[in-house]
Amino acid sequence: MEIIGSTCDCGRCKHDICMHRVPIFSTLNEKEIINIAELINHHNYKKGEIVVNEGDNIDSIIIMNQGSAKAFKYTLEGREQILYIFAEGDFFGEKNLLSNQTTTFYVEALQDIKTCSLSRTQFNKLIHKYPDIGIKIIDELGKRLARLENSLQSMGVRNVDARLGSLLIDFQEKFGVNVSEGTIIQLPLSREGMANYLGVARETVSRKLGQFEHEGIIRTINNKSILITDQTSLNILAGVV
Repeated sequence: MEIIGSTCDCGRCKHDICMHRVPIFSTLNEKEIINIAELINHHNYKKGEIVVNEGDNIDSIIIMNQGSAKAFKYTLEGREQILYIFAEGDFFGEKNLLSNQTTTFYVEALQDIKTCSLSRTQFNKLIHKYPDIGIKIIDELGKRLARLENSLQSMGVRNVDARLGSLLIDFQEKFGVNVSEGTIIQLPLSREGMANYLGVARETVSRKLGQFEHEGIIRTINNKSILITDQTSLNILAGVV
């Protein structure tokens, strides 16, 4: 698949910045990061733009440098089911690089985003030269699979309160900013998007968030921001020990 977003001239931008944000490159030293950064291609996408289509053959690993995106599929009923939220430092496209499989989901920009990409040839060379990168990728994919399995399992076992609480904690880890009163989360999804993530009705999400606010667990700042005011209660609600 050809990456179609607009690009920037990496020779004249600080293209090594994205490398520092990516956990899979965390074992590399400064010189190695600079060498790899010369191989990076940069792309920009507007909010709502499709970055990857289901069935695409991606010839690159794509790293989120700035912004956030959602990975989703459509159910047989035509309903959107969100699988992952990609934030800064996350990556996708590895499936085709490692096992020559086509993409099994769509990726859409939730806001204006910037990505870095490495071609299959470049990536394979890096894996042979820096085996720790491969280990980091395996570790991250294992965590991603565990989150997906937990999400699918919780749809039939855990109640909506626990599932929504877990989602807020996930968002807190990726998008939270600590303040004196708690943690402010810039929500990457609308109420409808959160409902699509959890597999429930939009009204259910709105009602549950209102319930959490009434119980003093959160406080709504605006439609896109909430404040976690009672972390302990949220952890208990989500089943976090």
